[in-house]
Amino acid sequence: MKKKVFMLCIASVFLIGCESDEKIESESAGVETMSVSAKRKCASDEVLKDQMATDPGLSKRISDIENFTQQKIQQNFQSRLVNGVIEIPVVVNVLYRTAAENISQAQIQSQIDVLNKDFNATNSDFNNVPTLFAGVKANVGIRFVLDQVVRKSTNKTSWGTRDAMKKTNQGGLNPLSPTTKLNLWVCTIGGGILGYAQFPGGSSATDGVVIDSKYFGTTGTATYPYNLGRTGTHEVGHWMNLRHIWGDATCGNDFCADTPSHNAANYGAPAYPHYSSCSGNPVEMTMNYMDYVDDRAMFMFSNDQKSRMLAIFQPGGPRYSFAQ
Repeated sequence: MKKKVFMLCIASVFLIGCESDEKIESESAGVETMSVSAKRKCASDEVLKDQMATDPGLSKRISDIENFTQQKIQQNFQSRLVNGVIEIPVVVNVLYRTAAENISQAQIQSQIDVLNKDFNATNSDFNNVPTLFAGVKANVGIRFVLDQVVRKSTNKTSWGTRDAMKKTNQGGLNPLSPTTKLNLWVCTIGGGILGYAQFPGGSSATDGVVIDSKYFGTTGTATYPYNLGRTGTHEVGHWMNLRHIWGDATCGNDFCADTPSHNAANYGAPAYPHYSSCSGNPVEMTMNYMDYVDDRAMFMFSNDQKSRMLAIFQPGGPRYSFAQ
């Protein structure tokens, strides 16, 4: 596998690009029915751009975090573990208008269960990783524990991506202890968006992950082909400083040397092997959680992705408060 070129323009790389998406729509008498995204879509790019526009210092903070991450990786740091793993308390904020949107405790727990399996390599499909990538598939070693569920009835039909769901004064719910707890917001986002995350470096007042209730967990309202909780895995990966595997540009850079160069995002369930037209025509790691494939088609992180995630929990890192 070709080691990717690291020195790109840092500020521009961190504008995480989210591919445009298609919706399945049916129009009759001017009425749009529907709702399940035909292609995975996150809104991290749009959110990050909005945050940079309102917070001039964010670009530098993100650049500093990347420099810190690379330094830690080069130092071959030892993870600071508690009972073998980093343990992260999770607060789930449910904003609902209908009874279906007020998802059950069982559905919430199913998402926590998926995160624990995917980040600890105990997912049943982990063994489906092809031989080509078997040497780099990773057990990240992070445990998630459901800390609290907060529910709020609202009149909103959709929340968009301007973080309104994270603000009590805009009808949402402020995050609880965001420097020591991962906050998840479950709501109807709209626009065909499955979810989005805030990257390390953003304001603690809006820190966390947003996931549409139709793509949360594995039961209840969870909707095929995004009904295996992998939207949560993908977005929490972003929250832990992972980039999309295609580097948000044609043959771009995700800062992980052990992930092959991808042309762009992949969708659906690509047949293996799927070759890239990037230099060397590598086989793409389409089964990586940071691609855009369907839930059933993603089932691994790589060792370099693991190193990036664990680096942010090291002393001086942007999420060190979670590891203390």
